[in-house]
Amino acid sequence: MGKPTGFLEFERHDREYRPVDERKQHYKEFVVPLTESEVRTQAARCMDCGIPYCHTGCPINNQIPDWNDLVYHADWEEAARNLHSTNNFPEFTGRICPAPCEASCTLNLEDAPVTIKTIENTIAERAWEEKWIAPLPVEVKTGKRIAIVGSGPAGLAAAQQLCRAGHDVHVYEKNAYPGGLLRYGIPDFKLEKWVIARRIKQMEAEGVTFHCNVHIGKDKTAGELEADHDAVLLAGGAEQPRDLPIEGRDLQGVEFAMDFLPQQNRRVSEEPLGDIEPILATGKHVVVIGGGDTGSDCIGTSFRQGAVKVTQLEIMPRPPVKEDKLMTWPDWPLKLRTSSSQAEGADRDFSVMTTHFSGSNGKVEKLHCVRIDEKMNRIEGSEFALKADLVLLAMGFVSPVHEGMIGELSVDLDKRGNVLADDRQYLSSREKVFAAGDIRRGQSLVVWAIREGRQAAHAIDKFLMGRTDLPL
Repeated sequence: MGKPTGFLEFERHDREYRPVDERKQHYKEFVVPLTESEVRTQAARCMDCGIPYCHTGCPINNQIPDWNDLVYHADWEEAARNLHSTNNFPEFTGRICPAPCEASCTLNLEDAPVTIKTIENTIAERAWEEKWIAPLPVEVKTGKRIAIVGSGPAGLAAAQQLCRAGHDVHVYEKNAYPGGLLRYGIPDFKLEKWVIARRIKQMEAEGVTFHCNVHIGKDKTAGELEADHDAVLLAGGAEQPRDLPIEGRDLQGVEFAMDFLPQQNRRVSEEPLGDIEPILATGKHVVVIGGGDTGSDCIGTSFRQGAVKVTQLEIMPRPPVKEDKLMTWPDWPLKLRTSSSQAEGADRDFSVMTTHFSGSNGKVEKLHCVRIDEKMNRIEGSEFALKADLVLLAMGFVSPVHEGMIGELSVDLDKRGNVLADDRQYLSSREKVFAAGDIRRGQSLVVWAIREGRQAAHAIDKFLMGRTDLPL
């Protein structure tokens, strides 16, 4: 490494957030970047640890020690080239990835891992500023035509890789703009949408064709797609939300998180909502059921809309504040984490089961709960109720939506309802139809979607051409 003793000389110092009262007034990103000098100092903390366990934590196999060393030596252009050799979209992961690589860092044994995510994002943004990221159109085309359904991170990664292999790539997106949940699920205060538009512009210049407002299975049949293309990649995500079928579920104000969040993203982008009934937290007592990232996104959005109070309920027990390193490292640990949105003033409660909703005039007014033990048994006498004008169900996703495209294709599904395909060939039970990302593996991280998109591109290129130079 460039400075073998850096981890002994320098303390961990990461990006900070703008003050809560300031950032709750808008939907823009609020992370304060480090200076170039500070980033180089942080890169110097990367150890010559022999076995870089950060590779274990990173699904896309980023060469983290290599570009840390390059950043320390101020070779930013080579660092950007190295980073893009494994990750098509480091500006996405540098903003929204939970950074399992940092959990796996050897220095995390002392709770002070290298600031890998910050360094990654800094490299990516430096590359855009210096115009090192430019379209890479190919000179020789293969004559093969590929359809990709879905323009989330899996679809986008596959599209860019396959286009650079010389194929004619067509991406079909049911919404008005590309990006999938990057655009319509993740709030702007975590990922502003110009970041996505910037990358889409590059991909279009490389030759990728985007067909927006085209819902496969509704506006265009899956059969037409198969007939018009040499290969089809299903990358539509896992969009079937987990419901809560209890008494009062039909009351107005009990909504899915993924009906609530996209509306606000559309408002920020000044995209018309059409005839959709608005879901707003303004002036309301909001209860978010579900303790994951989607729940946190609901919290931050609710505060920015002017919610009076936001409470987040989690059915699982409160995790430990600090994990047992010797038992968990280098794996992703179960520990209590507080997101930037939760830190904006949400009340959090654990080991809580919702029993029913109640209200009047067809609108929800209360949420009724009971506390449970570690075996999910109700604790007698622990019943309580919360005032709730808006309840947001953020309990994850169970599978892809089966109605429409998947039903028409009649592809085999696994026991969880995902499209059945392995993680080498990515080929479904239907000839020339592939699947990657959440539609295949179930709800997961952006970084896993990028990995699967890249690997599916490798498999499709090999399927069409008999060989491939695309990396796994």
